Amino acid sequence: MKDADVEKLLALAAQAGEAIMAVYARTIEVSTKSDQSPLTEADLASHRILVDGLTALTPDIPVFSEEDADIPWAIRSQWRRYWLIDPLDGTKEFINRNGEFTVNIACIEGHEAVFGVVGVPAQGVMYWGDVRRGEAFRRESGLTTSIRGRQRNEKTPLVIVASRSHGGQRLEDYLKTVEERCGRTERTPVGSSLKLCILAEGQADLYPRLGPTSEWDIAAADAVLHAAGGALWAADGSAFRYNAKESVLNPDFIAVADGRYPWKSVLPQVEG
Repeated sequence: MKDADVEKLLALAAQAGEAIMAVYARTIEVSTKSDQSPLTEADLASHRILVDGLTALTPDIPVFSEEDADIPWAIRSQWRRYWLIDPLDGTKEFINRNGEFTVNIACIEGHEAVFGVVGVPAQGVMYWGDVRRGEAFRRESGLTTSIRGRQRNEKTPLVIVASRSHGGQRLEDYLKTVEERCGRTERTPVGSSLKLCILAEGQADLYPRLGPTSEWDIAAADAVLHAAGGALWAADGSAFRYNAKESVLNPDFIAVADGRYPWKSVLPQVEG
């Protein structure tokens, strides 16, 4: 990705974030989508900004958004490159006003997330990563720093990030087995795609997601994580692929900060 284009994408994510924060500052009205997930005016405002901006920037590249997800598989299956966006990831966090919600812009090529921008409007932070360059960054208050997932140190506790809004007994059972195998663990609850960004900037080691997510929920942060030296794979051990099937629902997955560590031989298998 050219540096000039990166700055345009960051500016677009910042503009969407400003629209979200304008809604955040007043009473939030919530409706419910057909899948029973919440929808706010902020989701729709961000969606319009991102779709219009990306279409103007790259008119030949299609845009697939959570808020316009009824594009037929017959069309999507022909795409080899497209923008995958979540205008407001972590709507529950937005409604609960805890600041842990994000704006996600990902470029997908050949079923892989190759570039991603994750904006955190309430925190004034922006993450982005270019997988092919192997470079990931964090920007706050105009200061840009390079980020890298940390190496796994078996002498220190395994730091696990987990969903603030989604969990369940199956995850608890899995984490108990992880602790039995890996020793002492520490857990940090976080909302939205921020969990993957926390791995990418070296603040945690492991994020197991045993529950429903959609491709737009994680694509941008997945790119940031991979660019920072991390990894993400389906819980059955297979490679994670975008736009490879009609459903946009993700399988259970495992994400890690240290992509070189032999996690698959260390972590327990995920039970169905």
